[in-house]
Amino acid sequence: MKRIWLVGVIAVAALVMAACGPATPAATSAPATEAATSAPATEAATAAPAAEPKIAILLPETKTARYESQDLPDFKAKLKELGFDVDKNLIYSNANQDAAAQQQQAEAALTNGATVLVLDPVDSDAAAAIADAAKAKGVPVISYDRLIKGTDAVTYYLSFDNEQVGKLQGESLLAALAGKTNPTVVFINGSPTDNNATLFKAGAHSVLDGKITLGAEFDTPDWSPDKAQDEMTQALTKLNNKVDGVLAANDGTGGGAIAAMKAAGVSPLPPVTGQDAELAAIQRILAGEQYMTVYKAIKAEAEAAATLAFDLATGVDVPASMVNGKVNNGKVDVPSVLLVPVAVTKDNIKDTVVADGFWKASDICTADFAAACTAAGIK
Repeated sequence: MKRIWLVGVIAVAALVMAACGPATPAATSAPATEAATSAPATEAATAAPAAEPKIAILLPETKTARYESQDLPDFKAKLKELGFDVDKNLIYSNANQDAAAQQQQAEAALTNGATVLVLDPVDSDAAAAIADAAKAKGVPVISYDRLIKGTDAVTYYLSFDNEQVGKLQGESLLAALAGKTNPTVVFINGSPTDNNATLFKAGAHSVLDGKITLGAEFDTPDWSPDKAQDEMTQALTKLNNKVDGVLAANDGTGGGAIAAMKAAGVSPLPPVTGQDAELAAIQRILAGEQYMTVYKAIKAEAEAAATLAFDLATGVDVPASMVNGKVNNGKVDVPSVLLVPVAVTKDNIKDTVVADGFWKASDICTADFAAACTAAGIK
């Protein structure tokens, strides 16, 4: 479909008012009709130039490496490819896990003329106020990666099948624990304010409940690896270091759990799950410290968001084929673009994150991991 800029025409109207009361010589030196017509009509009706559309992308935090290293660069690159001037018309902010700061950033973006808001919320519930404010200004909202809940002001939701992410983690952990009877598993979940974390947890529990012994479970504020490490330390103390597996919701929390177990002298390390295919996690998997991660094709997600935002900003109809589902946010069923996550272990790193160009072999196979890369067939 050919993409065109939406050009608005603003008409300027002139209103001539007559004064009442005794006329003075200065006021009557020319007939009123002459004063009203002294300027050519075409000049009075000259249209103001139409404002160029602006797109705002508001990301939630930096503790998860993907946002600055993957999402933002891929989003910008796709907009440039589509002909959008990112240097001039892209508004970007990162809230650093502060919902109040994100509210202020959104207000600033709307004040500065954002015509589309791409919002990855710090707090899925609190972000409803941002979406409502955007709707009041006629600005469409794309809920990016995390769902904005409790509002009818979300235009589209773009993410992965997040309950499936948790199922992949649970299934992979069960496979790693094959042969153990009632293995003890510690759950290190994500942030309680992130709706995705709720879905990851639900998916994992749907697979593991009744097949494992739940040793301890934590919801990790801010997805903080440091807090995850503290939580795992508490679990180890409670369980006397007897842990058969760790269901960690993402690579950051998984790294925190692994650090706690190393500090406590746990050896060998039990299987640990993750998510996001962070570089450090891929290297830990090769080294045998982490069992798996969930690869979400962030490039595809960011590019889809950029395309959707560009279409909305420029008045191009969004192709019906782009939407492949609906997700209820507690208020309405939101038209959704849902991508497919993939479980990654040592056996398929080469065929997933390397084959897709998500990470280059040279990124992964530094001196400390060269031998492990060779063993895994990564060159």
